Amino acid sequence: MKKIYLLLSFLTLGVFIACSGDGESDSSGDNYNRTDLLTNWADNIIIPSFENYQTKVTDLKNKVTAFNASPSNTTLADVRTSWLDAYKAFQYVSIFEIGKAEEMNFISFTNIYPANTAAIETNIANGGYNLASLTQIDKQGFPALDYMIYGLGADDAAILGFYTTNGNAVKYKQYLTDLAARLKDNADVITNDWKGAYRNTFIASNGNSVSSSVNRMVNIFVKNYEKNVRAGKVGIPAGKFSSGTTYVNKVEAYYKNDVSKILLNEAVKATQDFFNGKYFNAATTSHGLKEYLDNLNVVRSGQKLSDIINNQFTVIYTTNGLLNDSFSQQITLDNTKMLNAYDQLQLNVQYFKTDMMPALNITVDYVDADGD
Repeated sequence: MKKIYLLLSFLTLGVFIACSGDGESDSSGDNYNRTDLLTNWADNIIIPSFENYQTKVTDLKNKVTAFNASPSNTTLADVRTSWLDAYKAFQYVSIFEIGKAEEMNFISFTNIYPANTAAIETNIANGGYNLASLTQIDKQGFPALDYMIYGLGADDAAILGFYTTNGNAVKYKQYLTDLAARLKDNADVITNDWKGAYRNTFIASNGNSVSSSVNRMVNIFVKNYEKNVRAGKVGIPAGKFSSGTTYVNKVEAYYKNDVSKILLNEAVKATQDFFNGKYFNAATTSHGLKEYLDNLNVVRSGQKLSDIINNQFTVIYTTNGLLNDSFSQQITLDNTKMLNAYDQLQLNVQYFKTDMMPALNITVDYVDADGD
């Protein structure tokens, strides 16, 4: 009887150990090495992407400081160039709202558009704002900076006037400073966390539970593509979710108004690079979702799913190339091209959600209200 009891105890202990966490031994159950996958993601894609973003927003903050010290056409142009560089860099890190970035609502505080310009003006006039408050989400980030450097006046002379001759010039300068500083501070916190303890925590969670790093990261990756890229950049302004009512003011970078296609293509490239396991800003490709699918021999209609997805990215770039640099103008002149761009983006949403995620035994963990 004692032997039976001991045997049952060992069996119970074994079951407990096998189910006790995600970091024990690549416990995905499909013989794919998730530790190598997570290590490549962390070391060669995520951390370098955040380091690049951190560098860009630091430069933006410095350019704002120089502009405030001496507002001119030259220093304003410098701020604008740095703003766009940082905005493009953001497209590569917006995929990774996990860990500290998720805790901080990184995407919402950085890129909710359109900016609430009336509330921004109230903030400037009254002061006393706290940009860390959830009530301030649409009054900061890149869209607010877009307004502050492109939308205050009809031309550059009028815009410069807000920082020189306007009765609240000091307050406009302060708000511009606070916006840039907020971007840098958030980038510092997230980047430092990845380069600290979180990297090892992320990699150690290598199992296949709903809370494991691969499962969470795949969900976050697909959600960003579906909601922020497909819907936010294209579908919403093109009226896809509003019974055909279009919104020319809801395009990304509305006040600059001729870089929305640039930002869309950067986001698509970031998505494809991550899918393929491509190192950030390098030619090397390593462990990624493409390799994972190929390792499992996942096919659709007799063709490798990874090839179908990458071929669709090629179609997406071609379709995007037909769009006007100004999405506002494109919507006004020929919205069918915007809707077609949406449809091509949507195909990869389907491949990700209905083919890739089930093949990897990953359940969608976010709310999908789009009906697809």
